[in-house]
Amino acid sequence: MKVEQIYTGCLAHAAYYIESNGEAAVFDPLREVQPYIDRANKDKAKIKYVFETHFHADFVSGHLDLKAKTGAQIVFGPTAKPGYDAIVAEDGQVFEVGNYKVKVLHTPGHTMESTTYLLIDENDKEHGIITGDTLFIGDVGRPDLAQHVVADLTEEKLASHLFYSLRNKIMPLADDLIVYPNHGAGSACGKMMSKETTDTLGNQKKTNYALRADMTEEEFVKELLTGLTTPPGYFPKNVLMNIKGYESLDNVMEKAQTPLSPEEFEMTANATRALVLDTRNPEDFAKGFIPNSINIGLNGSFAMWIGEMIKDINQEILLVTYADKEEEAMIRLSRVGYDHTIGYLKGGFDAWKAAGKEIDTTARVSAQEFADKYTKDTLVIDVRKKSEFDSERVVDAVNIPLNSIYSHLSEIPKDKPFVLHCAGGYRSMIASSILKQLGYENFSDVEGGFKEIALTKVPKTDYVCPTTLL
Repeated sequence: MKVEQIYTGCLAHAAYYIESNGEAAVFDPLREVQPYIDRANKDKAKIKYVFETHFHADFVSGHLDLKAKTGAQIVFGPTAKPGYDAIVAEDGQVFEVGNYKVKVLHTPGHTMESTTYLLIDENDKEHGIITGDTLFIGDVGRPDLAQHVVADLTEEKLASHLFYSLRNKIMPLADDLIVYPNHGAGSACGKMMSKETTDTLGNQKKTNYALRADMTEEEFVKELLTGLTTPPGYFPKNVLMNIKGYESLDNVMEKAQTPLSPEEFEMTANATRALVLDTRNPEDFAKGFIPNSINIGLNGSFAMWIGEMIKDINQEILLVTYADKEEEAMIRLSRVGYDHTIGYLKGGFDAWKAAGKEIDTTARVSAQEFADKYTKDTLVIDVRKKSEFDSERVVDAVNIPLNSIYSHLSEIPKDKPFVLHCAGGYRSMIASSILKQLGYENFSDVEGGFKEIALTKVPKTDYVCPTTLL
């Protein structure tokens, strides 16, 4: 049986495609559906089903557009209540795709409708499981997302459901089955998933902490909930879009693909509440940018930081990109539900500069320059995650993770110089652009971040757990 994994690294997302005897099915597609249609056309196959493992939080699925363009039927697992026409399958129900079969295994826990799809080949041999966010390689789905949509679904309740789903539905399956999860390392839907994106179920039973055979329910819940970070703020909004429905991506793109001259761009920015979003690399942004724009580069965890730093999913956006990157930026915004791009700067920042428009800059220093000037009185603000900061840090640095910067502005002085850094320079430039937008001037960020600082003679410390006094 051939299962094609279609992996999108910037979202750490895996969709799946199967085809047999002229019929095809797609599992958990992304918002832009043409690649799936092209894949089926290559096989001269008709997409019969779009299987959804659950209502996704970290991206807007392409199931509705795929149904509209191909006539495929959308399938959810038991208890799902979509706001549009779809099949809500029963536990154990079997769907035929050519000579293949897809069996529904209801596995609540990540969400209540979460479902695993058991793939059965043309010889009636069980081949693998498409697990969605129920089971990852090295991890399982976090159980604390649904309560942001349905308050009664506490993380403890869902963790308990997941414990029994894994033990009653997944672990009894054969060891040679291939596990096909929805995400790999880098996704916020788990806490410690592997860089590997497939594995055998037997190996996961041996190595995945959540599948230990001797684990009690109480131990499982405790281990699962320990170390969970706050989920990105846009997650509940994406869930609701996936439940209720959304505007066709074609319509979203038609409105977004409006080229604006520097004059038109400036007039539109002044006449609307649009946010100017510059998606260039940090090093180029630092040298010159449109005043009050913020920088979230495409060459990084773009979608995640868009969702973290732009709180209003309905925010109007004006784009500044490199040449020929406009469409990519628009699609990647829409993947996470930001459907209100109203235009882009034609010719990019070079056109703005050539038109003699106002330009701002932000200061950067090399790690060596930072080392040369560092003293114990230097205020260093580290915008990495707490776990990164705890692992190793500059002595006396202050940790303000990027996703919490707006709630910690009172700790960032306007009357005293300071230095920002992250791990590699991407997040610190996001922070720099936000602080510049808010009127901060007397600061710089470290090019190359802590990765470069660690190679210098700046005093650093490893985190040491405090000794418990008995």
